[in-house]
This record gives sequence, structure tokens and C-alpha cells, in this order.
Amino acid sequence: MTDTELRVSKIENGTVIDHVPGGEALTVLAILGIDGSGGEVVSIGMNVPSDRLGKKDIVKIEGRELSQAEVDVLSLIAPEATINIVRAFEVIEKHHVTRPETVRGVLSCPNANCITTENEPVESRFDVLDAGVRCVYCETIIDGSIASHIHST
Repeated sequence: MTDTELRVSKIENGTVIDHVPGGEALTVLAILGIDGSGGEVVSIGMNVPSDRLGKKDIVKIEGRELSQAEVDVLSLIAPEATINIVRAFEVIEKHHVTRPETVRGVLSCPNANCITTENEPVESRFDVLDAGVRCVYCETIIDGSIASHIHST
């Protein structure tokens, strides 16, 4: 390793999210509900040089593997991301995120009149667009901060 290489220690078990657009690592943490109060061990590289993206962020989360619903939401802000599952310091699984056609039950509709925001047993459902998501029920479009519409866990 030369002095110009990035030095980030390996994790024993958990998830590495690579190729996140530069400056979006904190949004990734918000999507995953990580704010530091839960004691999670997290390593972040922000605005790291990348041949493919120009600059990228990297998020390493020890002791946690992401659910498919979390990966689906991450794909909305980081469509080029790769998810690496690490066990015993080795990458045992690596895959690129794919944007789903629809995300269910993970976002809240900002429209106060939407049926999903009332006391109805209706799961939220959003169609994924090129630049955001659209509520299937009321057609409200979210094209700003997806993270602020994530259901609290």
C-alpha cells in the first residue's frame, strides 16, 4: 500500500455499500435509520475519487445485513451502488442494486389527504420514476429528499 491509497480497515461481519454518489453517505445512514444513538459501528468514506462516478461515498456497517426493502430504497438515491456482504472478513456476496418498479411499505406519502396517511390499513406503494417516485393512490410525486419520507422503524 502506498501513502496515496485509502486506508479503511476491513469489517469482520456486515455490509459494505460502495459506489454511492459523492456526498450521499449521510442520506444512506438516514435511510437505514442509523443516527449514532444505536451504537452501530459505521465507517464512512466521503467524496473518495472514483473512475466511474468521479467521486463516491462508501459506507461500512458492522454486524448488519440489509433487507431487500432497504436495498430497494437505497437504489433510489444510489442506482450505481454495490452491496457487499462480509462474513469472517471475506466478501461472500456482492451485487449491484437494481431499481425496482415499485416500493411498498417503506415510504410515507407527503399528501395529507392520501388514503395511506389516514387510519386505513393501506400499505404505501410508490412507482419508481427516472427522477423520483409517484404514489400509486394519489399520484403525488416525491422528487426531493427520499430519506425524509422513509417510515420510521
